[in-house]
Amino acid sequence: MEELQVSLEAGAGLERRLQVRVPAKRIEREVEGRLRSVSRTANLKGYRPGKVPEKVIRQRFGEQIRREVLQDIIQSTYGEALSRQQLRPAGEPQIEAGPDAGAGGADFAYTASFEVFPEFTVRGIDTVAITRPEPAFDDADLEFIADNLRRQRSHWHVADREARPGDRVVVDFQGRLNGAPMPGGVGEKVTVELGAGRMVEDFEKQLVGVRAGDAKEIRVQFPLDYPNRELAGQTADFSVQVGEVSAQHLPEVDEEFIRAFGVESGSKEDFLRDLREIMGDEFAGRARADVKRQLLEQLLQANPIDIPVILVEQEATSLQSDAMRNLGVSDPAQAPALESFRQTAERRVRLGLLIGALIREQELVVDREKVRERIEQLSRGYDKPDEIRKLYYQTAQLLTQVENSVLEEQVVDWLAGRAAVTPKPTTFRALVAGQ
Repeated sequence: MEELQVSLEAGAGLERRLQVRVPAKRIEREVEGRLRSVSRTANLKGYRPGKVPEKVIRQRFGEQIRREVLQDIIQSTYGEALSRQQLRPAGEPQIEAGPDAGAGGADFAYTASFEVFPEFTVRGIDTVAITRPEPAFDDADLEFIADNLRRQRSHWHVADREARPGDRVVVDFQGRLNGAPMPGGVGEKVTVELGAGRMVEDFEKQLVGVRAGDAKEIRVQFPLDYPNRELAGQTADFSVQVGEVSAQHLPEVDEEFIRAFGVESGSKEDFLRDLREIMGDEFAGRARADVKRQLLEQLLQANPIDIPVILVEQEATSLQSDAMRNLGVSDPAQAPALESFRQTAERRVRLGLLIGALIREQELVVDREKVRERIEQLSRGYDKPDEIRKLYYQTAQLLTQVENSVLEEQVVDWLAGRAAVTPKPTTFRALVAGQ
């Protein structure tokens, strides 16, 4: 077989360009073979099947067959060229070929541009040092949990007074940016819980002290990391009309309240015992998450590797789609700016590459028993857990997601087993505030 000619150029970062030249004889042989095959089956008006003259076959099908051959040649020789150069592309290539490439018996040359996965060895494993939160509960922790449970069963009463932190305020507002109406800056009967952080902090703070019926002009400074990059760091003016101020009322911790949380005795002593168990379970999960955060953060800091831009773009687009789905947005024009997801996307891609490298270097294999336990846990909350369990095992994509999640946890456990660990007595409140 005629020799394929392959050369490689390195671009910026992880960019690579493969220049591939396919001998004309290889192309012509394939074209001729396909023309002969077509001539045996072609059904053209005025000719019997299999009796169409070669000249007519070439005139009728020649250009189409040559285009198909060149497309197939690209697919087959691209893989061959990658194998020769031992390259791992991070995405689909951009193929460039001249308009007359492969015509007139000439060699066919094309250029494939793409990014490759970075090659590296994971560093910093021997210097990882973390603190492990250890439970040090106190009475204030119990009050903290009890207050959270009370808020779950709280109710709101209209308050004929000035709004205070923790109150709910119902407002209409119109926003202006540089004197012009601000896109998305209009709201009607919007409920704002003061201090909850669901709206821009500067907006919430300036509603403290308002009363029902008030009209107020406020100026709001958007933070630099605001998700909408068009508003990040900008100052906007808002006309606000206050419709209602409501205060939150928490129920008393009495027998009725206690029984509502499954403590049949209604005893406060039994209730507090259950709260300690709840805190213990919640603490264990949060402590593990805190250890994982420390381990992965140090892994990132010790390995400032290059990452393919195309993977970042794909991850940012996926995050944007998730945000649109959560916000109930279907119009792409109303989507949060793609740029606002880029930093998170870069972190995820870099972590994914590092975790994948550790799995390969340490030859870690997914623990099937842990996969089974995870699927049992995921299925438990459904009305028909058997059906959900079967769905996970029969759907390749779902099963792969679970396996990847379990394997990531195995990597975290492997790192934790090699880290220098300092126990840190921690209250439940401090652990929650730290996350």
